[in-house]
Amino acid sequence: MGSRRFADRRAAGRALGEALSGRVTGDVLVLGLPRGGVVVAAEVAAILGAPLDVVVVRKLGLPWQPELAMGAIAGVGDTVETVRVESVLASADVPPADFEQIRRRELVELQRRELVYRDGRPPVPVTGRPVVLVDDGLATGATMRAAVVAVRRQSPRSITVAVPVGSPRACEALTADVDDVLCLVAPRSFRAVGQAYADFAPTTDEEVRTALRDGPATM
Repeated sequence: MGSRRFADRRAAGRALGEALSGRVTGDVLVLGLPRGGVVVAAEVAAILGAPLDVVVVRKLGLPWQPELAMGAIAGVGDTVETVRVESVLASADVPPADFEQIRRRELVELQRRELVYRDGRPPVPVTGRPVVLVDDGLATGATMRAAVVAVRRQSPRSITVAVPVGSPRACEALTADVDDVLCLVAPRSFRAVGQAYADFAPTTDEEVRTALRDGPATM
């Protein structure tokens, strides 16, 4: 797909929600990946008339190149799942002790964000429901794969991954793991998620809390 650009995450979420209308049915639950994915997910949930919740995910970056994911962790309910990117781990020759040290550090941050974002609200039940997992984009897909594994443990009826933009490789790879993948823009010249947005300013913790508490109408 071509070079479509979105004004910001909320505009991307509205486009994604419209594309999902009729594609997912039943007692749908929309789960956003923080931070930016929750802002997108809030718009999707509003259009689908579905409840919104969060699945907290943390990338496990290489010790000397933190932006490159060697894995990810995700928490849903009381479970935390770890996904390893074996190709990166093999080429980078990361010692198991280093991987575990970073995993434990990110687990602390995951638990902190879980408390901050939920603000005392319990997780929305996943079991038996069609779940739509939303992020603001897919680069390597590692964090989304971790979210999929964590959600799968909760026995949903189905899992749909929905993103405004992603690398063709990451979007294609996820099709084997979930029931449906919707990626509105998957340019062959993919460089970064931000290339599909006019405004890709960082999302704050407070914006995530507001989206989860109040929904898109009062953000």
